[in-house]
Amino acid sequence: MILAMLLLTSTTITKVMAQNKVKQTAGRDQLGAFAPKFAELNDDVLFGEVWSRTDKLGLRDRSLITVTTLVSMGITDSSLIYHLQEAKKNGITRDEIAEVLTHVAFYAGWPKAWAALRLAKEVWADETTASDDRSAFEHEMFFPIGQPNDAFAEYFTGQSYLAALSDTQIPVYNVTFEPGCRNNWHIHHANKGGGQILICVAGEGWYQEWGKPARKLLPGDVVNIPVGVKHWHGAAADSWFAHLAIEVPGEKSRNEWLESVKDEDYYKLK
Repeated sequence: MILAMLLLTSTTITKVMAQNKVKQTAGRDQLGAFAPKFAELNDDVLFGEVWSRTDKLGLRDRSLITVTTLVSMGITDSSLIYHLQEAKKNGITRDEIAEVLTHVAFYAGWPKAWAALRLAKEVWADETTASDDRSAFEHEMFFPIGQPNDAFAEYFTGQSYLAALSDTQIPVYNVTFEPGCRNNWHIHHANKGGGQILICVAGEGWYQEWGKPARKLLPGDVVNIPVGVKHWHGAAADSWFAHLAIEVPGEKSRNEWLESVKDEDYYKLK
């Protein structure tokens, strides 16, 4: 079978008349002396013509079709490894290949998909996903990350999460920021008392008051924020970050949300 012979050799791509021209040498490298016509059909027709019709169907889609076909046929040898590697090169992500093979399992058979997933796991071993990063970060601290902070999403740049730890006596929340996430400039107001206390529990972050240098935050740091002070806080650009937010009791407490933190200012922080 032609597809089964596409083994461990490189594929090069050149531009020809607005198409990606695929040049394959596997056939001639491995079977040229034994089956020259087969080698020619493999390299020049299958890849040189069919795979190269990228104006009709892109390499990414052709990779998905080929992987799905091979798995459906129960082919989980080196040819599938090759096409999984090519699928990765053609832009298929770890999450996407996992979803594709999970879907295929219900139509082609569970054992076939299981075998393919084990191979795919090795091919995408150097990649992590947002869910992997989240899980690893959650293990760094005692508190849960909670759910996406959708209620306040308009006041944040990036993705944050909120877990209510106590909603009686004094409200306490664990607020988690993905790398690069921060809230807008804002001010806590109250007629009497009020303000907020932050207790940093994991990762690295920043706190800044208007007109003052930003302060780096690490686990164990405590920030006391009085009423009337314009400020923002969030994660470092390259780190997840979490802090407990403790609302200081006050009369008619409220938040005034202001403008977002400018990228050019945020990414200067070291």
